[in-house]
Amino acid sequence: MEGGSPDQGSVGSGTKRSSASSGSRPRNRKEFLYRFVDSGMLTAKLEDWFESISNKSEPKKPAFDVPFELIELQKFDYALEGISFQQVIRMPNAVYASTSDAVEATAYLAIEDFLHAGVKGLWEAFWSQDEPMPFSVACLYDENLKFYQAEKAVADGKLGGLCATGILLTNPRHPHGKWDQILELALLRPDIRNFAMDSDRQLPLSVLGEALFYALRVLLSRSLSRLNYSQSSNSVFILLVDSQYGGVVKVEGDVNKLVFDVNNVYECAAEWIIKHSRIAVSSVDRIWNKLGNANWGDIGTLQVLFATFHCIMQFAGFPKHSVEDLAADHGPRLQARRAERQLGDARVNGNGLFRFQQRSVSPEIVEVKDDSVKIETEQLMKLEVGSVLWLEDSNWQKGYQINQVLNNSEHPYYIASPVEDPQKRLFLYVGSHPSQLEPAWEDMNLWYQVQRQTKILTIMKQKGLSSKYLPQLSASGRIIHPGQCQRPSSGGNCDHPWCGTPILVTSPVGETVSQLISEARFGMEEAVRCCHDCLSALSTAASAGIRHGDIRPENMVCVRSAVRQPYFVLIGWGRAILEDRDRPAMNLHFSSTYALQEGKLCSASDAESLVYMLYISCGGVLPDLDSVEGALQWRETSWSRRLIQQKLGDASTVLKAFADYVDSLCGTPYPMDYDIWLRRLRRNINEDDHGKEIDTSG
Repeated sequence: MEGGSPDQGSVGSGTKRSSASSGSRPRNRKEFLYRFVDSGMLTAKLEDWFESISNKSEPKKPAFDVPFELIELQKFDYALEGISFQQVIRMPNAVYASTSDAVEATAYLAIEDFLHAGVKGLWEAFWSQDEPMPFSVACLYDENLKFYQAEKAVADGKLGGLCATGILLTNPRHPHGKWDQILELALLRPDIRNFAMDSDRQLPLSVLGEALFYALRVLLSRSLSRLNYSQSSNSVFILLVDSQYGGVVKVEGDVNKLVFDVNNVYECAAEWIIKHSRIAVSSVDRIWNKLGNANWGDIGTLQVLFATFHCIMQFAGFPKHSVEDLAADHGPRLQARRAERQLGDARVNGNGLFRFQQRSVSPEIVEVKDDSVKIETEQLMKLEVGSVLWLEDSNWQKGYQINQVLNNSEHPYYIASPVEDPQKRLFLYVGSHPSQLEPAWEDMNLWYQVQRQTKILTIMKQKGLSSKYLPQLSASGRIIHPGQCQRPSSGGNCDHPWCGTPILVTSPVGETVSQLISEARFGMEEAVRCCHDCLSALSTAASAGIRHGDIRPENMVCVRSAVRQPYFVLIGWGRAILEDRDRPAMNLHFSSTYALQEGKLCSASDAESLVYMLYISCGGVLPDLDSVEGALQWRETSWSRRLIQQKLGDASTVLKAFADYVDSLCGTPYPMDYDIWLRRLRRNINEDDHGKEIDTSG
């Protein structure tokens, strides 16, 4: 999580040593700080004051000012338009608040990642892209008030004692951090979401008191520091976060006005807070969505980032690029986008719900009825039965005629035949145009379906993976559009909507399991065979370190060809996991428990998804799910009550036994034993040819 060693020059004028020595500072101030260690005692001293200001505040009006005005946040939002923050890998688990060690550990890891991504993005955007980031992120351990990396703290059994996460100035000589080098602290408080739901409620003293305690400790530490801050060190920001929401507390004041009576530490601290400090409290707003992704452009995240921005200025001085400078680019960027998208055309956005119209005053986006929109580009791109596509690879060109248009609940795909071999049937996938600006989520799904799946199947081919239960890469390349291509000599694509669009062609072709289930053509024998064939495909891929990550009925097809028995092929490898940074698909009905909680796969995750698919194929009913919390709750209830095993047991004892095995393996590091289950399932498959077909795939 550390950005690099902070030599003094890299942090700017804000970290130059002052000539004052620590010996000239009052000893009782150090003793005061040494004894100031209990947030609960400070909170108790503030009860009367807090009750008084709460009673004096008007109804529906907060007792404290806000740290940032809305106009400031809007300008900051404009400044961040051109900034891309690092992808947050570890995400918080929004389930059951923070009631278990596993969930709390996940939250600390996620907060650490979020703060690191935020401070790194701000440093590179406003201060320097060339110099290493001089800050690091770590968690505060309550017993010794030292900082540890979250992973190390959890591994060392210190999870229960973690109380905050901080952004610190990196100092190799002090690996556990120094309090005077804290930029910002984030307190994990699972109960703050209640104040996001009810905006009229103010934070209770139990939450605010803890924030004030840590703020004063930071201010006291800075007053004893040898560092001179380029900005006033009299203010500090404390973040309050849980697995979804967050807010900002700003405390400002001159600690030189504090009475350092070491025998009455908490009375003096409370008196300073009441008489000499200025406290500002923001609203509590959403930072992470329910899937754990950071909402970088939302008000909650903007408040946190703006607080971090001010904290960096205290250590590093004014940025090379001011907020005003970057925000000034908002107008030209807006004009450029308007020009690129040719406002006034009847072109539509990705959802087909709006069109741009040229008004006499200014161009606006207005909502119109869907049937009045002329989707010229989409009409041009529409592929129908009988259409012929020509594919360009590096060495050859090949034509494919569309025989059938299918849909996998997300995007259309096609059954096509090569022009020179009309009897051959292949799956054909068409990607999104590479020049699309700001691609929507649907375009990302298309990218996984075409470009990334092409990469995975190519890797499988290069590694020599061979199994009839895996799809085979037949061809891949770009569409050759009709008419003359005006592609520039320097590369890129011409203006034709098909130019450069990627295509993937695979074999074999079959009916999806979802189609078989909907038509009541998926019985017990099909379930057992599907389980065997899917495990065989997973076993072959696992031998090369590849996991699927998106098993669902739409990605399993039943192939009926010249062989005597139909068999199943596992398709849809675009979300496959090759390395730790890859993330599986998130499907509320079919993703494994571990994938929903951690955003990663364990060894049994694909098998668990297979069990859910078999569960519905055997008559099980999946509930309506609209959140990760609900999906995990359903999984916990179904497995604990053995509802899944019972339903599979109605169809086959071997499927019930397999579900029990998967249940025992989920979330553990132990590998799947594919061989033993392939043998058991094979014994339960009714082969009409009495075993004459040899299965070489395992």
